[in-house]
Amino acid sequence: MNIALDAMGGDNAPEAIVAGAVEAARIYGVTVSLVGRPDVIEVELKKHNTQGLDLPIVAASQVIEMNEKPAAAVRTKTDSSMVVGCKLVKRNEAQAFVSAGNTGGALAAGILHIGRIKGILRPALIGPFPTLKGACMILDVGANADVRPEHIQQFAIMGTIYARDVMGVAHPAVRILSNGEEAGKGNQLVIESFKLLEQTPSINFQGNIESKEIPTGLADVVVTDGFTGNIFVKTAGDHRTADDPGDHRRDQEKPVGDGGCTACAQVVGARARADGRQPLRRRGAARPLQRGDCGAWTQQRLCHPPRDPRRQTVGGARLTYQDSARHCRRRTGTTRHARGPILFITVRHA
Repeated sequence: MNIALDAMGGDNAPEAIVAGAVEAARIYGVTVSLVGRPDVIEVELKKHNTQGLDLPIVAASQVIEMNEKPAAAVRTKTDSSMVVGCKLVKRNEAQAFVSAGNTGGALAAGILHIGRIKGILRPALIGPFPTLKGACMILDVGANADVRPEHIQQFAIMGTIYARDVMGVAHPAVRILSNGEEAGKGNQLVIESFKLLEQTPSINFQGNIESKEIPTGLADVVVTDGFTGNIFVKTAGDHRTADDPGDHRRDQEKPVGDGGCTACAQVVGARARADGRQPLRRRGAARPLQRGDCGAWTQQRLCHPPRDPRRQTVGGARLTYQDSARHCRRRTGTTRHARGPILFITVRHA
């Protein structure tokens, strides 16, 4: 197998890209064609032991930068690493193209030079999201900000195939992201898509899902538009911790992390349990703060004023945290309590 790799795409390209290519070629025994500027790639390859590895260099003189408009850049920069890599796939000289660069550029290059699968209206970006049961395939996570119900239907079909054939899930459970689990909840797109998904025999559609339920593993495939999906994964992926003081201003006291009653808090709580650490008790005093626990705690926001805060120093930062007996509430026809403790954390550099 030959994988065409955009050696010039990504925040730390080409250094990190080339290092990853070397590792992949060594572990999987595949050919990785490094597409980009030969002089730069050669310098990076010399930093590694590449004996016995198949790492050919395919010349491409141009780079599509992160701030460029994707479609225009793909059309004007015909010798860019993205365009050259996609053309390798089109000519069957490579079996896949991978890029960590401009997402829109990679999508546009793929559509223009490789093409869509016959019958597919819109390609989608899919991402495996960690859950208590393994992973959930979420699509679209950014390719299509505006979609129609028929696009959502195709996302569900493609996600089902991916979960079954790639992830090994025998009968993937498909749900659509909404603001309520009951049928009939959601905006017009969700409501119309729901009806269409119910009529799709090739998928195992099980209704709506709220963002906070995704990390529990309730669904194997979650479909949504690219705008909503992109916001969800970026919010849930914001794992700032007290061990990373660079994320906080010196001597400024503030809540850390994202919203309490959101998928963020659920994801981090799931991660803490998966690591064998018990989450904070819902009632009673918090247990002593430990270095490894910071990532599991900093995603909770201040829902109520702190009372009797405790202080410790971890990793050079002084923390104030509060395990409250009261819980966030959200309104879904009836009043429910959010899962997990409410935690207040402030950070000051020691």
